[in-house]
Amino acid sequence: MDVNPPVRHRRVVVIGAGQAGLSAAYFLVRAGLTPGVDMEVLDANPTPGGAWSHRWDALTFDHVNGLHDLPDSAIGPADPAEPAREVVKRYYGRYENEKSLKVQRPWRVRSVETVDDGDARFRVTADGPDGATRVYLAGAVVSGTGTWDRPYVPWYPGRFGGRQLTTRDFTTPTDFVGRRVLVVGGGISAIQFVMLFDESGVDTLWSTRTPPRWRDCPFDTNAGREVEMRVAARTRAGLRPRSVVAETGLPTSPAVLDAIDRGVLVSRGPVRALTDDGVDFADGTHERVDVILWATGFRASLGHLAPLGIRERTGGVLMADDDVSVVKAPGLFLVGYGRSASTLGATRAGRRAAREAMLATERRDRAISSR
Repeated sequence: MDVNPPVRHRRVVVIGAGQAGLSAAYFLVRAGLTPGVDMEVLDANPTPGGAWSHRWDALTFDHVNGLHDLPDSAIGPADPAEPAREVVKRYYGRYENEKSLKVQRPWRVRSVETVDDGDARFRVTADGPDGATRVYLAGAVVSGTGTWDRPYVPWYPGRFGGRQLTTRDFTTPTDFVGRRVLVVGGGISAIQFVMLFDESGVDTLWSTRTPPRWRDCPFDTNAGREVEMRVAARTRAGLRPRSVVAETGLPTSPAVLDAIDRGVLVSRGPVRALTDDGVDFADGTHERVDVILWATGFRASLGHLAPLGIRERTGGVLMADDDVSVVKAPGLFLVGYGRSASTLGATRAGRRAAREAMLATERRDRAISSR
């Protein structure tokens, strides 16, 4: 770790190069900023692709539940049988090059703190290769760090003696052949895991906290807008965003309906307790399992913002009505959070955050010049 790293001055620092971060960076460039000069994009991943770069091989592009184009770009044709990870890595990497965004990686932001140093509001400290450290003074920060770093595992009484893993640890269903696996979770990833295990001949059980909410109507623009408004109502009140499935329900397809009919996608209900060799269910039954896969969602990755004290007692972040501005930290903007957690929402949030970041730094410049 550098003891006294040089300080770099930027008007805006963007943290994260997923859909939301790249969208914000694009619109900042459109507003006149130059990457590497008056703005910087920092990404913790070693390659383009954001969280997609960590997805498992068996998640092929034809199983992706929607991927919106980046602004002023199109993903173009892709082999449906190719791992989605490779499709998105290639697309994001091409986009970074075409738009000359000069993403700096792998640089993981350790902390964002407030300062009062001329036109700077924030001190951004990032750790990079070989123990290197960078420090930026910035007038505004756009944080689009997503959720991949914070898988959520609920607490249950007892202790399980077998293997446990989360969505981010999963690699391939063939790793579990010959073992009995319990998949816990009521989201899209959970049903994908159950179906993948079934295709590979893995003995699988499925547990959900509440009965699966299958969606039997199309998820059109109006439905999406209604979901976004419900999510926005929570974040504007400082509440923690709910899971996507809690708002949208689970989509069905011929393959999903077939799995339901065959008894593959039938939940055993909620877990009551863990045991050394398995789990006790709320219905009073016990099942022996070798592995528990917690597909129980993620929480927003906001640890680097802890010095700013923006979390409410309710666990969320109080957002302004534009759904990107953080009320407790003027000049800080969250993208890919709450309402903008979808890929379409992330693109729109990137545009709003870029506009507000430019306005915030312009206002600060005027205030300083008038002193």
